[in-house]
Amino acid sequence: MVQYKVGLFLYNGNAGADNMEQKLEQTLPTITKAIKKLSIVQTESIDEVKRTCMEYAEHVDIIVILGGDGTIHACINSIAQLESGPIIGILPGGTSNDFSRMLGIPQNLKQAADEITKKEIIDVDLGRAGDSYFLNFWGIGFVSEASENIDPDQKKSFGVLSYYLSTIRTVNQAETFAYTIQSEGKSYEGEAVLILVLNGRFLGTRQLPVSTADPTDGKIDVLIVKTSNLASFREFLSMNKPTTDTSELSELTHFQAGSLEIETKPVKKVDMDGEVDGTTPDRISVLPKHIRMVKGGELV
Repeated sequence: MVQYKVGLFLYNGNAGADNMEQKLEQTLPTITKAIKKLSIVQTESIDEVKRTCMEYAEHVDIIVILGGDGTIHACINSIAQLESGPIIGILPGGTSNDFSRMLGIPQNLKQAADEITKKEIIDVDLGRAGDSYFLNFWGIGFVSEASENIDPDQKKSFGVLSYYLSTIRTVNQAETFAYTIQSEGKSYEGEAVLILVLNGRFLGTRQLPVSTADPTDGKIDVLIVKTSNLASFREFLSMNKPTTDTSELSELTHFQAGSLEIETKPVKKVDMDGEVDGTTPDRISVLPKHIRMVKGGELV
């Protein structure tokens, strides 16, 4: 049953604190059987998450994170510069748990813990923007504005529904901005309400209809949404059809790349994995197969 020699079990004491004892009961018994020497650390802030991951990263085989996308984002950013970091296992304990969904991790915590014991590991691409890193997405426009508009009381009471309420409010107020993108010898420019750079394919628990987005292919998918009208929504949904030729879309622009530089007018706030951090202009690249992670079933 023992799969790892030394490990860290990290959980966010502030996330879902009302039922944390239940979450630990569903996961810890299984995890302790799979790791011979296990340290358990409860964190109370993002800074503490970063410090803890940095402290343990070079001394453990695996870091198991019981938490949401924000906790995972913080841990990844603290260890991304290591040449050979530990394996990362996710126990989805947050609101959206988007990247765990992409990895095929069950959203049931006990089942997720069972997946970690199977030791099915894949090498996952990591996005880099300036001095920061993202696993799932980099975004500007109404995605970052929606993150800022989330009501903390609604998030606590309604969970993922709070993201949809915030998005509805933000889309209704969406304003276009000018952009210029330089990517591998090509130039893109125009006006948009949303630009997403995708490594994963889930946003707010919903799977995006961008079938080429794959966290193991060494590429990032760039999606530019020009307007927030019904026509752009229809084109967006059509991207999931194999017969759709994305070069013929009028309301959207989609392409894959290994790197890009982006400028906007006015300056836009950047959302990475649900955390608003930084502003444009920005330089984005992909680090192929940079992080080892536990996967569930087939990648979604």
